Amino acid sequence: MKLSIITPSFNQHLFLGAVLQSVLSQRGGFELELLVIDGASTDGSVELLEQINDDRVVWVSEPDDGQADALNKGFARATGDVVAWLNSDDLYVPGALAAVVDAFENHGGARWIVGRCEIIDAQDHVIRRGITRYKERALRRYRYDLLLRENFISQMAVFWRREFFESVGPLDESLRYTMDYDLWLRMGAQADPLVLDRVLARFRVHREGKGRRHTLAQFSEQYRVACRYLGGKPLARVMHLLNIIKVLTAYGLMRLCGR
Repeated sequence: MKLSIITPSFNQHLFLGAVLQSVLSQRGGFELELLVIDGASTDGSVELLEQINDDRVVWVSEPDDGQADALNKGFARATGDVVAWLNSDDLYVPGALAAVVDAFENHGGARWIVGRCEIIDAQDHVIRRGITRYKERALRRYRYDLLLRENFISQMAVFWRREFFESVGPLDESLRYTMDYDLWLRMGAQADPLVLDRVLARFRVHREGKGRRHTLAQFSEQYRVACRYLGGKPLARVMHLLNIIKVLTAYGLMRLCGR
């Protein structure tokens, strides 16, 4: 089995080396392809990529129209049986890819896999364990109607068969924050994921990270995405809004506490 990992990047030199190492150090009975789609970085990222001497890595550096555009470029070039994306400040844990390959091989009908994910800070310390436990509980009782009400899937711990993505993709390039959630809802409408009760990845929270902001704009976009699939389900729409309020309140309290 061959895996293709897509890493979109723009001016992430500080973390890019660790991300690449977390992918290239994976071991197991699989082939690996790492496609780095850089958005014409000017911070030394290109110089770092030029130093890589590994035929498993393919990279390009050119202007793009945002993260979803960069990812779609990568997905179009992917040749693996299984595909995933890992942002340029996140990490895979040791053994993650071997566990994913084993799961796909042992569950031939699985079209996509969702695993667990830890949250780390800029120094690689595990933080926000309560949020992680909350998302893990939701993941263990996965149902599509629950996913419509709340996005509890961690993007960096998701893997899918390439032909499955080709049937439901590509990413919606009009979305800035929630192109992943939109993809999960399209995938979930076709097939339930295989939930792998194992930590596969680490999501990094840092000062410049887009995922740390948790703004009203982000959750407004998420709600609009959910409404695409909710149809005539007013109660589910209300539940989604209540979950957004709950999450915004939680993150607001954490910011007040300096966390």
